[in-house]
Amino acid sequence: MSDDHTQVQEFFTARAADWDTRFPDDGPAYRAAVAALSLAPGSAVLDAGCGTGRALPALRDAVGPSGVVLGADLTPAMLEAATRAGRDHDGRLLLADVARLPLRARSLDAVFGAGLIAHLPDPAENLKELWRVVRPGGLLALFHPIGRAALAARQGRQITPDDLRAEANLRPLLARSGWLMTSYVDEDARFLALAVRQA
Repeated sequence: MSDDHTQVQEFFTARAADWDTRFPDDGPAYRAAVAALSLAPGSAVLDAGCGTGRALPALRDAVGPSGVVLGADLTPAMLEAATRAGRDHDGRLLLADVARLPLRARSLDAVFGAGLIAHLPDPAENLKELWRVVRPGGLLALFHPIGRAALAARQGRQITPDDLRAEANLRPLLARSGWLMTSYVDEDARFLALAVRQA
């Protein structure tokens, strides 16, 4: 986790130009995670911390032409990469901090967050902000295209007991933020936690 937005921006700015080429095989995992949300045509959905917008095409397909797709990210270089890739045609890109979204309360049906939770400065409070913008009964998907063990191996580290994505840590964290976890998958090929917004 980082408590400094500047560090997050510097980290992702340095990687934005080649982000998609570093992980070229993630597309099917993104599509499967979006499919797990079972979004209805016409739904409104936010990709929180959208990066280069890899989830936006799948989100657009899920909600159809009458739906609303937003992608919010803190790093201008990532949004520029999304635009270069043409993903701004699949959703509206917002330069915004997911800790303080420029959105009305209860205006969305779902939030999708790929690789998001590790970069939240105050996870409990930031998840409450995502709760604020989703209608009661709306959904949250916390996703990564590979599981915790595979990600730790890729980064040359060990999984620690305080890992926020561990089910024993994530379930109560979500509950404190107004979310009820309904599904949890952590396998080599993907990490996906689904939660529903409580009233």
